[in-house]
Parts: sequence; C-alpha cells; structure tokens
Amino acid sequence: MTRTPFRLALAAVAGLAACSAQAASTTYIIDPSHTYPSFEADHMGGVSLWRGKFNSSSGKVTLDKAAGAGTVDIVIDTASIDFGHDAMNEHARAPDYFDTEKHPQARYAGTLVDFVDGKPTRVAGTLTLRGVTKPVDLKINSFKCIPHPMHKRELCGADALATIQRDDYGISAGKDWGFDMAVTLRIQVEAVAEE
Repeated sequence: MTRTPFRLALAAVAGLAACSAQAASTTYIIDPSHTYPSFEADHMGGVSLWRGKFNSSSGKVTLDKAAGAGTVDIVIDTASIDFGHDAMNEHARAPDYFDTEKHPQARYAGTLVDFVDGKPTRVAGTLTLRGVTKPVDLKINSFKCIPHPMHKRELCGADALATIQRDDYGISAGKDWGFDMAVTLRIQVEAVAEE
C-alpha cells in the first residue's frame, strides 16, 4: 500500500507530538516543610560566624531530564528569619537589615544548567532582596530524584551553595566595624511532582 503525502505528513506530525510528550518537562512543587534556605554571615570581623535560616518558603521547579533543562522559582518570607535567638530575629527584620515591612519577600529565579548524567550541577539565576535584583549562580552539590514513598509521585531534592555580598542589597550594618559583607547561602530543597 502506497502512502500518500498527506499520510506521510500526518505520521510525521504524530511522531513529533510523541517526541514532545516524552520530552515534556515536569513541574515540582516545593515542600515547605523540607526546604530551608539558610546562610552564614560574619560577626564582629571574624570573631564568630552567625548562622540563620528562613522558616517559610514556596515555589516550584520544572525539569526536563531528557533535554537537560529546567527552571527554579523560589519565594522566601523574609519575616520568617530564624537565628535561634529572638532578639536577633527581631533586629534582622528591621530597616537596616531585611526591612521586612517594606520587603516581605525575597525571590530566587533561575535556569538549571550544566547537566551531568541527567542531573543539573548549577543554577544560573538572580536573587531579589530588599527590592534589589542581582545575578547569583548556585552550585548544586547534590541532586537526586526518587519515587516518594507516601505521595507515590516523584520527589527531587538538592543541596546548593552560593556566596553574595550583602551590601550589594543594601544590608551594610556592621561594615564600618569591620564585618565581612560576604554571606554564604546554603539551600536545601525538596520538591514533589505535581499530580
């Protein structure tokens, strides 16, 4: 049986649709109970290192493993800052630090890049903090996906790292006293595939 040009075109379109379906990206919703962006910052010019985290965050990740592509979009509630020290938490919400009344959210958005063996090793993105947006790339130290034992959907998690200069975002408190403005971001994230 000979195939007409129409049938050949129809077969080609069907083949492309099948390939697109196989290569479609999956959206993963951030699990806020297992995602805690944290940081390390100098205190008193090297006398000690303060560590804190944000207790409330949300967002999503898209991932196309076959194409080696994806995106990240995370929103952080800056008022949820937690140093494990109530007075410091309150101070950190003030205008000379996170100014949470005027800037209740920070946001990180980026693209998953540099895939190795189907896993991203870096995020090329931007961090918006106190209304200032700057490029920040995250190094992904680990990335793994497994079937979630309870939700019966795929669960992906990562541990990522970056260093920023906090005075770039208008947080320069302590600079005149010799505080190092470099802050190390350590981000643990878990996200579950949408139903």
